[in-house]
Amino acid sequence: MTELEKGPQGRRRGRGARERILSASQQLFRDHGINRTGMDHLCAVAQVSKRTAYKHFTSKDELVAEYLRRFDPDVMPGVFDRTDLTPRERLLAAFEIPASTPLCPYIAAAVELHDPQHPASQYARDYKTAIAARLTETAREAGASNPEQLGEQLALLIDGASARTRVLNSESFPTAAAIAAVLIDNAIPASSPRQPSNDRGTTGSAPVVVRGQ
Repeated sequence: MTELEKGPQGRRRGRGARERILSASQQLFRDHGINRTGMDHLCAVAQVSKRTAYKHFTSKDELVAEYLRRFDPDVMPGVFDRTDLTPRERLLAAFEIPASTPLCPYIAAAVELHDPQHPASQYARDYKTAIAARLTETAREAGASNPEQLGEQLALLIDGASARTRVLNSESFPTAAAIAAVLIDNAIPASSPRQPSNDRGTTGSAPVVVRGQ
């Protein structure tokens, strides 16, 4: 027999409270911000009691950290784990961000929280470090003369494009991709094998949907 729980209005519901809480947090934290989303509102949207919410997450801080972990636990596998692209193409694919993508949740959380010791801030730092590491690894595969430098440059460019897109409410990633193509070409010796780019500085690969940058 399925175990049941009571929601905030006494309605009985099946398993899945944790997933409903996380789903509600993804919606509310992105639409309204972390600080402006109270636990009462979040529990109402998730249709759970606060008692149930705190059984699954001991604090809002813990919930925020798990909210970030859910976005991209494998660090952009849709870009870096593709075997149909050359390393250079994978570097450029990191900039193929859909225009509808909102501000990077890791940047948004770090800006809102103002606390470097917050578990979500720590996770945001770890994620950004992991992105730079994957860019560096791919740059090394592509034959870059200084892969660490290129990885950091591209990571900075991705974050800058994300923030500028949000502030100006206009698409910045095509410009960032063109700059990235120049950086990549300057960093990779002419003798290194790579796919010729098209007139837009990209390789013509299919767009890659990325949940987190």
